[in-house]
Amino acid sequence: IQGTRALSIQMSPPSSRGGVQHPRGSMPLHQIRIREATRMDLPAVVRMLADDELGATRERYEDPVPAEYESAFEAMEQQGGNQLLLAVMGDQVVGCMQLIVIPGISRLGMRRMQIEGVRVDASVRGAGVGRELFVHAIGRAGEEGCGMVQLTTDLSRNGAHAFYKSLGFLSLIHI
Repeated sequence: IQGTRALSIQMSPPSSRGGVQHPRGSMPLHQIRIREATRMDLPAVVRMLADDELGATRERYEDPVPAEYESAFEAMEQQGGNQLLLAVMGDQVVGCMQLIVIPGISRLGMRRMQIEGVRVDASVRGAGVGRELFVHAIGRAGEEGCGMVQLTTDLSRNGAHAFYKSLGFLSLIHI
């Protein structure tokens, strides 16, 4: 894909790793609620997607939300195993990620969970929101019978790479 440089990373099945640990000093779990997005959440999600150097060049945060985001959300809703997960504090959306369950033929038909579009609101980065999203996503991967969790990230997101490594993800391919 022209102009896109990505790093594909994955982790082994959640059950064999003992799960993701919550570090000391992270936000109390009762303050972060994880839920699936609705169409009404799109403005908050698009705002987070556009709120960094890379996102500012490839996303369009406007009011109302551009029709392309509405169409994409509708397509996700219609496709089984494709959902937008949110982290919410009070009534504010502070994190998001897209989860896609991918059926496979290899490894005896093993299913994989692909994680995309991970963002945490700048005001709460470092407070445990991203970690809580991943704990939930990895738990959901196990519930869905996935034997692997994988994600892609832009090569320029060095801070994100360190975070993903702290969760147990391993770098595999540089594109």
